[in-house]
Amino acid sequence: MKHSTTRALYAYWDKQRADAQAPDRRAMEPGPIRHLIGDTFVLACDRGARFPVRVAGTRVCALVGRDLKGQDFLDLWNASGRHEIEDLIGISTSEGLATVAGVTAQTDTQLPVYLELLLLPFAPSSLAPQCITGSLVPLTVPERFGHTRLETFTLTTWRHQGHRLQTIRQRAVRKLALARGFMVYEGLRGEV
Repeated sequence: MKHSTTRALYAYWDKQRADAQAPDRRAMEPGPIRHLIGDTFVLACDRGARFPVRVAGTRVCALVGRDLKGQDFLDLWNASGRHEIEDLIGISTSEGLATVAGVTAQTDTQLPVYLELLLLPFAPSSLAPQCITGSLVPLTVPERFGHTRLETFTLTTWRHQGHRLQTIRQRAVRKLALARGFMVYEGLRGEV
């Protein structure tokens, strides 16, 4: 992770998930990351409507020169990259993995701009549709960038961030904390 926004958002997401695969959406309070909100977005993962943008920060919208709310996130990508970004979002949500990607975009004046994309899934819930959050930040800005907008996003590199390894004791404690109701423990039969 090259950009400070990417590192800070990932650190907050990682802290909120604790020992879980991904944090609950309600655990991600905007207050502690208010300085990052302009670079963040939230996507709904609806296979029928693909990946509509639920919320996009002001700096993300400024990069593309329009409000992204309700628009399909895949429409930002070039034709060959749409399938790749769709796969990355799918892997990130189904496996609960954070994904960091390098992105190259062209300005409307054909200048290249290099960006960093971060995808962070939320824990699935039966009460709400699957969502994913993330950030999109420029790593370099050409001198003549000015007020032009970015077009034709191309995925260049990506990697998934793995889960932290838990010890057997940590897993057992978590399992007991999640257990509810009647439990049967083996042992002590006829030994008393």
